[in-house]
Amino acid sequence: MSIKKLLITTAFLGVATTPITVFSNTDNEHVKMETSVLADKIKGGWAGQTIGVSFGSHTEFKYQGTFIQDYYTIPWEKGQVKHLMDTWPDLYDDIYMDLTFVDVMEKQGIDAPTEAFEKAFATAGYSLWHANQAARWNILHGIESPGYWENNPHADDIDWQIEADFTGLMNPGMPNSASETGDRIGHIMCYGDGWYGGVYVGAMYSLAFIYDDVEKIVTEALKTIPQESTFYRCIADVIKGYKQHPDDWKHTWFEIQKNWAEEVGCPEGVLAPLDIDAKINAAYIVLGLLYGEGDFTKTMEISTRAGQDSDCNPSSAGGILGTMYGYSGIPDYWKEGLEGAEDQIFKYTNLSLNQIYAISLKHALEMIKRNGGDVSEETVIISVQKPESVRMEQCFPDMIPEKRVVFYRNDIEKLSLEFEGSGIVVRGECVKRDGGKPDCELKARFYVDGKPAGEALFPTSFHGRRLDIFWKYRLPQGKHNVEIEIVGEKGNALLRSWDYIVYKNTI
Repeated sequence: MSIKKLLITTAFLGVATTPITVFSNTDNEHVKMETSVLADKIKGGWAGQTIGVSFGSHTEFKYQGTFIQDYYTIPWEKGQVKHLMDTWPDLYDDIYMDLTFVDVMEKQGIDAPTEAFEKAFATAGYSLWHANQAARWNILHGIESPGYWENNPHADDIDWQIEADFTGLMNPGMPNSASETGDRIGHIMCYGDGWYGGVYVGAMYSLAFIYDDVEKIVTEALKTIPQESTFYRCIADVIKGYKQHPDDWKHTWFEIQKNWAEEVGCPEGVLAPLDIDAKINAAYIVLGLLYGEGDFTKTMEISTRAGQDSDCNPSSAGGILGTMYGYSGIPDYWKEGLEGAEDQIFKYTNLSLNQIYAISLKHALEMIKRNGGDVSEETVIISVQKPESVRMEQCFPDMIPEKRVVFYRNDIEKLSLEFEGSGIVVRGECVKRDGGKPDCELKARFYVDGKPAGEALFPTSFHGRRLDIFWKYRLPQGKHNVEIEIVGEKGNALLRSWDYIVYKNTI
């Protein structure tokens, strides 16, 4: 057995270095650390992501396809988190979505069935968007595999990526266990690259417990992603760009745009400036981590200034750094923003940061024991896992969006349209005729080339809304007809279309 010391170097932040003992036997490498150090790192992870989402709050999706200019000062003030929790509580979907799943584990155990997680977020009071909302509708209407791309056009979106932090925080030094934890939850709303975003973020958190080198964390965590996937190739390009141009993050940013900014899935983002795709936003996380070089402020600035989902990306980057350094290693400047917020309950939950610090530690101790480690009151021994690739998945294989056609039709009774391609998404909404009356719903039936293609209920409520009217992929390349017909009474509801997107095969 060999023994060595690993120093988590935070001295430049004014924090004493923390020795962690690393020893190996014939099977695995193990890390021994004080339980108080583990708790501090978990606390730093939750605090870091809360700081990050708060810092990027006012820039989210205001910069689409461009970065935030250097001359714009992104504000950060003492007590900013509490102020935002009071005045803009829905900002914290990055946090309360995590807490939804953590709370299920706390109440029903870490092995709670997938159905428990589905029910918890599908029936929660908060509003959802993109992959989450599409999955909510699917769950509430009995659709199996609610995150699978043929059931969910938003499957490659960022949703699971911003919600998977807890999987890494409860699996310190155990990235494969983090992947397993997130498998049954992340597939509720995402698939393919959308799922890989959460796998990768969870792995980076997990490895941040045992490494003090962000480049090591970024590159080792990428081993959990299949090399043939577009997600892997995108992140690998960021790492390559950093090595070639280590002093110019904007050069690498432009390369990301050139190679990876073509949205394929999200109906709102294809052929439009919006890019909520998981891999490009994960690229911005990595951009901030690499070019931030361990400096909390530089990391926050770059991951935010990269644009698009610019509150979620610094949230993930801040959480990973917070885990690496621990709460005690987060600079006071940033922790001042948390003043008064850590005992405050997040809207839609019964949990505060101080409560989740303790719950997450409890779950981490359980996972350490499950994975061959050892836990005592004062120390833990973690059986460190070498990152292993998860299975290969791909959304929207061999197809690309060809065109978006404006197709506004109000108060649809029966709609018919012709297109040439291999797939289609019809976008629109169901709304109340009289806003003063209660929410209701209507039913529509679908036909493709004269054959029944299913039916759907369309609630007028924002909470229960169906994001897209109709979609169908994997049709034979050629001319097709789609019909949408309202069935039964419409009452106070009306269905209107906005446009439709046509896909074509690439092979």
